[in-house]
Amino acid sequence: RIHVMAGRVPLGTDRAAVAGEMETTFIENLRYTADLLSQEGMTGLLEPINSRITDPHYYLNTPHQAAAILKKVGRPNLKLQLDLFHCQIMDGNLSHNLEKYFPLIGHIQIAQVPGRHEPDSPGELNFPYIFKLLESLGYSGYVGC
Repeated sequence: RIHVMAGRVPLGTDRAAVAGEMETTFIENLRYTADLLSQEGMTGLLEPINSRITDPHYYLNTPHQAAAILKKVGRPNLKLQLDLFHCQIMDGNLSHNLEKYFPLIGHIQIAQVPGRHEPDSPGELNFPYIFKLLESLGYSGYVGC
């Protein structure tokens, strides 16, 4: 599995003004990438990165946006890399998002909110609950920290 980066909205441009062009280019690039990866039996992972704290210019910033792009690309070897830190900052409602996007998930990452600290540090996220939810959903992959 390999993390496929989405790129950044060009500095000095309005996100909404370039969104259509960026999406078209990203989808074309993902199809090309997925086809190359499939030749090697590999999976590409798309990670939405929050634009509130981590990178205001990162193009792909919500699970909803990533899911829509994955659907448009239509390649089975592209999956969602769901980082619960970014998901909590952008959307919250982690239980719903995990259940909704579970069929698309190829990898999960975790970090405590706020501050992107270790899971056992104080913060917003209840990791014992999250791990039980992942188990109940049938997640059998790795969880990155």
